[in-house]
Amino acid sequence: MFKLIAVAAIAASTWNLVQAQAYPAKQVTIIVPFAPGGGIDVLTRALGIKMAARWGKPILIENKPGAGSLIGSSMVARAPADGYTLLATVNQTMVGNRFLYKKIPYDIDTAFEPITMMIKADQLIVANIGLTANTLKETVALARSKPNTLNYGSFGNGSQPHLLFSVIKDRENVDLTHIPYNGITPNLTALAAGDVQLGTGSAAVVAPFIQSGRVKPLAVAGDTRLKQYPNVSTTTEQGFPYAKMSIWYALFAPAGTPPAVVNEIRAAVQWAMSDEQFVEQQVTSKGLSVIAGDAVQLRDTIKKESEVTAAMVKAAGIVAE
Repeated sequence: MFKLIAVAAIAASTWNLVQAQAYPAKQVTIIVPFAPGGGIDVLTRALGIKMAARWGKPILIENKPGAGSLIGSSMVARAPADGYTLLATVNQTMVGNRFLYKKIPYDIDTAFEPITMMIKADQLIVANIGLTANTLKETVALARSKPNTLNYGSFGNGSQPHLLFSVIKDRENVDLTHIPYNGITPNLTALAAGDVQLGTGSAAVVAPFIQSGRVKPLAVAGDTRLKQYPNVSTTTEQGFPYAKMSIWYALFAPAGTPPAVVNEIRAAVQWAMSDEQFVEQQVTSKGLSVIAGDAVQLRDTIKKESEVTAAMVKAAGIVAE
């Protein structure tokens, strides 16, 4: 009996090793569940070129936008668990959507095999240049002294800026009016035009608006100042340690994908992220930080972030639709 068990264990180990060595034997498709041109799309395409060079096999990036990323994510959830169809997405897919939709065509926690969180970036809280306040602390004081005079833009109900400003409004007992837009670009365009006073965005996304002199940063929604804006203090420094908002990009496979294949994909990402020139061009120059962590780190992040987001959703009064 013990010999049979030992032989079976050796056979399984050998099969996994052979499978890892054979992978990939053909084209790998990475689905991005958002429209082309966004941060996750740009990074995934650059990363795909690097990984294809390592593997000697083509990597196809397919954009499948719609329904808050549910369309593209569903395709990966239903794909064969062999490592040839992957999902590159952001925290909205794995965290925010669970609070926004009553019916999701897959179980967020069991439909995917976490591979690696590729990058992470704390967001900037920004304001129209005409706002008299120059920090978040001053903005909260202004909102308190002049009720019902400040509004903020978001890229939809339940989006990160909606949740962030809702919790600030709730915790600080101030009036802030929510104006939702259909996407981050219309949102920031409205901010630059003065249609709204407040908004958020990554350093790379808001940089053109700041450089044009139409928008100014008020705070970094996190614990660490950004290299691009060293003089902009964090929400923690300004006395709002709960007001944190970050975006991360991560890679997933369908649940049941063999560990050896998952490990090889993760190793390819980590290899690419060890290239200093690649990181400077695609990551740090855009205000992002390399993570390239393991599955445990990604699972823990999703769990903890979901707990925090639940409180934000409650503060915003959002009901799943």
